[in-house]
Amino acid sequence: MLDNERNERDRGQVGIGTLIVFIAMVLVAAIAAGVLINTAGFLQTKSEETGQQSGQQVTNRLQVSAATGSNLSDASVGIVNLTVKKSPGASNIDLENATVQWVGPSGTYNLVNSSVDAAGADGHFGIVPFKDADSSHPVLNDPDDRMVMVFDIGHDDVAVDDDMSLDDATRMKSTSGAASGDGETFFGDQVPEGASINVKITTKSGATTSEQLTVPETISGAEAVQL
Repeated sequence: MLDNERNERDRGQVGIGTLIVFIAMVLVAAIAAGVLINTAGFLQTKSEETGQQSGQQVTNRLQVSAATGSNLSDASVGIVNLTVKKSPGASNIDLENATVQWVGPSGTYNLVNSSVDAAGADGHFGIVPFKDADSSHPVLNDPDDRMVMVFDIGHDDVAVDDDMSLDDATRMKSTSGAASGDGETFFGDQVPEGASINVKITTKSGATTSEQLTVPETISGAEAVQL
């Protein structure tokens, strides 16, 4: 009789131990499954973000539709105007957040928009709306939008690129050619006849557009030239 009771007690203890082990295994499996699900979700999110950013670097590019040089003096170009539009398939592009690397005869310059405060910048560029039906300047939000990026080189010839905290009226040049306020900005030297310039424009998403510009061999007598 005692042996039977002892056997029943032993079997009960073994059964409880087995149950505890089973419950522990279920808990471990549940925790592991949760970790795997969270990890998979995190990796999926990161891969989607990476794919989206990579896609933006390819699609959110600018196209240069025209390049002209003006303010011609001493057989050189003092102002370069690039008319830009967004590439097919590109999202809205804010030119205010774009950066420009300018490589010319006088050196290499890193440029930002005149509204941006960047201590490491070598100069500024201006943005003028050319074709902007919904007044989205300086954002290109329509395939038909056109903006002009203005680069003032050698001398302070225009106010559009000046780093001044003034309204548009006071940013205009006087008839004497002097700016109406402080903060005039320009960079480098005027580009001589026959010289080449490489302009690399990078948008906020990291997409880059490179344009090689060349001043004609002879520009005397002209008011503006195509580059």
